[in-house]
Amino acid sequence: MMWGNWGAGGWLWPLGALLMIVFWGLIIAGVVLLVRWLWTAGQSSAPRGEPALDILKKRYARGEITKAEFDERKRDLQ
Repeated sequence: MMWGNWGAGGWLWPLGALLMIVFWGLIIAGVVLLVRWLWTAGQSSAPRGEPALDILKKRYARGEITKAEFDERKRDLQ
């Protein structure tokens, strides 16, 4: 049986090429994500939130703690 110049599955080659590109794209993306994760895991794990003294000042301003408690906790932080 004659299938022409492309053979039996000649019309499928674009799909194969697309799958190859997707495959290598996923491999490269996985490597990039792994490197980023390893890079950030090695950095300091210090909290990035609000400094403790600022939180203490806000609690004192809202009246949650007394002046004596504020002074005591401030000494503990320094």
